[in-house]
Amino acid sequence: MNDEIEKMTFEQALSNLESIVKELEDEKIPLEDSIRKFEMGVRLSSHCLAKLNEAEKKIEELTKNDDGNLSVKDLKLSD
Repeated sequence: MNDEIEKMTFEQALSNLESIVKELEDEKIPLEDSIRKFEMGVRLSSHCLAKLNEAEKKIEELTKNDDGNLSVKDLKLSD
């Protein structure tokens, strides 16, 4: 199942996570199913966070040079 999650886009993982949250809000779910869904939610959440961190590192900032031309440079992120 982790391989399936790794192949998901951010949007797919987030959608699945939202579905799990809705299901967990239903009090009629047996405890074992709730635990299994919660564990899947944690994996999906971690995947979403990793995708966001990856996107953050790719952000580029447009800046003007002294001559007024636009240039692209990597955005330096603080840790």
